[in-house]
Amino acid sequence: MAEWIGIERRARRCYGFDEVALVPGRITIDPQDIDTSAQIGDKKFSVPILAAAMDGVVDVNFAVSMSKLGGLAVLNLDGVQTRYENPQEVIDEIIKAKDEEVTPLIQQVYSQPVKEKLIAKRVEEIKKQGGIAIVSCIPQNASRFAPIAVEAGADFFVVQATVITAKHYSSRYKPLDIYKFCKEIKIPVILGNCVTYEVALELMEAGPCAILVGVGPGAACTTRGVLGIGVPQVTATLDCAQARDYYYKKTGRYISIITDGGMRRGADICKAFACGADAVMIGSLFAGAKEAPGKGYHWGMATSHAYLPRGTRIYVGQRGTLEQILFGPAEVDDGSQNLVGALATSMGTLGCRTIKEMHDVQIIIAPSIQTEGKIFQVIQRVGMGK
Repeated sequence: MAEWIGIERRARRCYGFDEVALVPGRITIDPQDIDTSAQIGDKKFSVPILAAAMDGVVDVNFAVSMSKLGGLAVLNLDGVQTRYENPQEVIDEIIKAKDEEVTPLIQQVYSQPVKEKLIAKRVEEIKKQGGIAIVSCIPQNASRFAPIAVEAGADFFVVQATVITAKHYSSRYKPLDIYKFCKEIKIPVILGNCVTYEVALELMEAGPCAILVGVGPGAACTTRGVLGIGVPQVTATLDCAQARDYYYKKTGRYISIITDGGMRRGADICKAFACGADAVMIGSLFAGAKEAPGKGYHWGMATSHAYLPRGTRIYVGQRGTLEQILFGPAEVDDGSQNLVGALATSMGTLGCRTIKEMHDVQIIIAPSIQTEGKIFQVIQRVGMGK
């Protein structure tokens, strides 16, 4: 219910991951009997997690490794992978730059034009090594990049912006007709990002296989600080999931919800699924994988904006292999490793055999859940700089 925040002005209370908790179910299930798989379009994946299209996270080798482990890693067609023949050299420059130099350097690096031949080359490299090629670009480039990627063998195409809507106006360029785009492209399309019921519903009517949910929650994103825009991920996911359910009842077509950003550990991932997500997209946790090209660094996708950067370079450190992050064995106790194991254990405790059953678990508002009885953990983590 909306509350008064001033004369004639109400505001709705919204919630993030740290403010809610999940209530155990009436039955419990052995985690070995849990099915954590996700379906996006007509394809099923044993790992319901996507790696975000960030240049410090996903390159060709990372995409192949993620595919072979059962998940998906999105390659950014607007990034260094398609601007430079040897993108790792450029990434290493960004990694080594001083804090005060890094944003101007990124702006300079990304001022180089995308080379269309590299779009095809990167997709072909992923496919040649047996990986699933899922690629993304901003709406302004989609009509030009998609045919190249499709011809090269791409499996999914993501059209992604900070905020995407079914209707966009510009006096400078012709906006992408997403209805026409989704209809004409020969592979499944994912659209994002959005955070509201109305926009999610309009995007679903365009015909994608999935919708990305989240504006500004990513660790490297500064959109909320720069623009003041965003909705906490619990509320955003719940609202967009309701749009999905309504659309499914109306049309019989199921559009997957992918919660994108704001998840720092296994608990957040579990809460996202309880809020209605069919899959999740993660950046920072995968930036810490030894396979990630950023070697523990990553930066927001809008950091390179020439006039108003909305991202920053952050350092998360190299925490383990990609397999460790997904399946363990965990060497740390902070929930950043063995994400699939954490999800299966949570589902078993909640009495859910499948991801869709997670959508019906009881959620409570519990802001004290992070600190209740945890004073020694809090003190020790602060003392260790965690």
